Amino acid sequence: MDLGIYIQVPFCQAKCTYCNFHTGVFSPSLYAPYVSAVCDEILNHRALYRQAGVDPPPAEWVVDTVYLGGGTPSLLAPEDLARLLDAVRTQFPCAWREATLEADPETVTPQKAAAWRAAGINRISLGVQSLEDRELRAAGRQHRRADVFAAFGRLRDAGFENLSFDLIAGLPHQTVASWETSLAGLIELRPEHVSIYMLEIDEHSRLGAAVLAGSRKYSADRVPDEDTIAEFYRRACQQLEAAGYEHYEISNWALLELDGAPVERAGPSRFRSQHNQKYWRRQPYLGFGAGAHSFNGRQRWANGHDPAHYVAALARGQLPVEQLEEIGRQQALEEAIFLGLRQREGIDLAALEAEYNVSFAEPVSRLSSAEWVTFVQGRLRLTPAALTTANAVLVELLEGLQPVRHTQVAG
Repeated sequence: MDLGIYIQVPFCQAKCTYCNFHTGVFSPSLYAPYVSAVCDEILNHRALYRQAGVDPPPAEWVVDTVYLGGGTPSLLAPEDLARLLDAVRTQFPCAWREATLEADPETVTPQKAAAWRAAGINRISLGVQSLEDRELRAAGRQHRRADVFAAFGRLRDAGFENLSFDLIAGLPHQTVASWETSLAGLIELRPEHVSIYMLEIDEHSRLGAAVLAGSRKYSADRVPDEDTIAEFYRRACQQLEAAGYEHYEISNWALLELDGAPVERAGPSRFRSQHNQKYWRRQPYLGFGAGAHSFNGRQRWANGHDPAHYVAALARGQLPVEQLEEIGRQQALEEAIFLGLRQREGIDLAALEAEYNVSFAEPVSRLSSAEWVTFVQGRLRLTPAALTTANAVLVELLEGLQPVRHTQVAG
């Protein structure tokens, strides 16, 4: 069995206005003690799991993906990142195909890029978010357009051949023209992978709270409306496909190597995020660090998100697990539907119906009539029109499923 490893680094240079993650600005003096605590968790995870009521994964499971996320893991000294990866190598059988580091463009230097490659990192996910300086300033980002181009060149010079860019549709001051500028710049640089997220408005971010309060703070009054954001997303779908990217998950695209073949006849891109596909396919992964989540196939759990409390708990020989749940059949079914339909390949509905003894006939018929879902080669998929309202479609699908009742035959 393959296993993914996620390592959470919750440190940032500044808190972005739209961010609703458990990350923040901490003194750099906490970085090294935090790395030591995460190494302790990795090296002693089996005993710590048992103490917390978690089933450790079988010792023979092989780590094939590693993801260093945050926060901004590129703030850490390269030698600390190497310590984390060495701890993984020490504790697990490893044959990783993909080791990703999230990085902010302004933190990329030639020296760091070379050190990351030497440590075994082979993929960089750049938090670009926009290529318009006005939008970046309003969002509280520390980089500017020129930093993105400089970082891209430095990473290429260091030998990185798998780069991912994030963009956010719906930032304050974003217009059709500025969105087109960001898309054009991205396509010009041609990273191997692209993630595009539509801005989430919720009370757990400063920007979201300001929007909900009707405030002008953080340029909340300059956030585009939902229809405009949906139009941004549609334009991205069209332009990325035209540029040779495979749309393989609602928010993710991977560059195709066409060799002259039409896009529709190309196979799956090798630049799909191998690690993130584990989440969408309900495959096992272990998360280490403050706020990290894990799934062993039967249980889900999360560490407490406060880094100081996390470090103190590990010093006491304890794992600060805040959430631990056993995944029952109903929840497993709901996850399989929700995560499966996010993937553009869709779900094998007949297999799910047989495994969970349910029928989707009624909601699928209704959603098909409304042109929200379709069948392609026996798999149920969201139609392009449903991609911007996927959650509503998924809720209707789940609410309409019915258990199959089998008739007992006397013999």
